[in-house]
Amino acid sequence: MAGKNNRILLWRHGQTDWNVVNRFQGHSDIELNNVGIYQAQLAAPIIAGMEPTAILSSDLSRARVTASKLGEIVNMEVLVDERLRETNGGHWEGKTGAENRAADLENFVRWIDGNDNPAGTIGESRSQVAARASAAIDEFLGDKENQLIVVATHGGTARCLIGHYLHLPMAHWGKIGGLSNARWSILQTSPKGWHLAEHNAGSILEPVFGEESGADVPDHVR
Repeated sequence: MAGKNNRILLWRHGQTDWNVVNRFQGHSDIELNNVGIYQAQLAAPIIAGMEPTAILSSDLSRARVTASKLGEIVNMEVLVDERLRETNGGHWEGKTGAENRAADLENFVRWIDGNDNPAGTIGESRSQVAARASAAIDEFLGDKENQLIVVATHGGTARCLIGHYLHLPMAHWGKIGGLSNARWSILQTSPKGWHLAEHNAGSILEPVFGEESGADVPDHVR
């Protein structure tokens, strides 16, 4: 059972050039662009005002730099864990959603629709992402109480974590809306376990770029 009064703030990294063109990033270490750095700098003081007790981050630079903007304000070390990375996209990494549909339509659409097939044939499944990322968070929390841990991570990983902690059937994880760049969701403990307290929160609503690199696709072009 989760400790009392704990919250997990899942903070998606700021914008990258690959987000804007809908290119599958996965484990590729793509840096924030200037907009992404600005987004992180805008969001960090808001999150700082919530008085986080720890900052965890994916080891990929787009998440680490995002997390560092908060760490600088609250004078707190960022704890880096590669288990908080984005989904390994296998053969899909570096390609746009349109390119992946053209080259691997059936597999790609199955994955977008919420199946547990490995991304890009040799990449990771959603269940694998949820297992590794939740293990990193659970190990840190342990029996701690009254925590607000900020987890700087990625859109796909955040969605897997939300589905996992809410015990949603995997087929329904796709119903969870995407996170815009540098926006966050908050999971909070309750007597019945974890619940979703906020989703895609931030000062100004932003478009969801790179929605798992291809999810926002009209049915007629699938």
